[in-house]
Amino acid sequence: MAIESTCYGSKSNGRLENGIQLPLQGKNFSPYSTLAPHLGRTYVHTKVHDVVVAAYHALELAAPGKTFVYGETGWKLGGRFQPHRTHQNGLSVDFMVPVLDEDGRSVPLPTGLVNRFGYDIEFDTDGKYMNYTIDFETIAEHLYHLHVAAKARGIGLDRVIFDPRYLSRLFQTRRGTFLKEHVSFMRGEAWVRHDEHYHVDFAVTCKPL
Repeated sequence: MAIESTCYGSKSNGRLENGIQLPLQGKNFSPYSTLAPHLGRTYVHTKVHDVVVAAYHALELAAPGKTFVYGETGWKLGGRFQPHRTHQNGLSVDFMVPVLDEDGRSVPLPTGLVNRFGYDIEFDTDGKYMNYTIDFETIAEHLYHLHVAAKARGIGLDRVIFDPRYLSRLFQTRRGTFLKEHVSFMRGEAWVRHDEHYHVDFAVTCKPL
């Protein structure tokens, strides 16, 4: 069993002790890159790790056949994590958007060196990119189970950043009303567009720097 992490400071100015790496593979999820974990870019606070894994496990039943991909998180010891402005104390996780192919099948978002491991993908206003379409229903289900898993472990979701133009689509899903009432979304534009991923900050009490 991993030693519990301790976070310090804020997500934009902080550090982490006893960070733990997210799993390299699961039944319904994988990292955005096979290289990134080996470079140490997928560490989080132990409580965040447990929430992320528990949510994926719940989704095996709640969203069978759906494929999930997580993105960048942070360093084992936290601190500046370029090119991100946050991700410094183990409480921030990027999740790549679940997508459907032209036949309506859930497939991983194509990530690689050519598109900067998915971060350079640009979806249009309808949530389409090439032959891929954002699966808003599955995003909403994922956020719902992240919220449930976090509450069960005494923490919460602090903030979700997703392209504001897509929020209306998200709120039209089966979990939309719940998300509007229980999850805080950034309503303005972030410093970079969050269309190919949604950024989740978790609410964990940290010590001052």
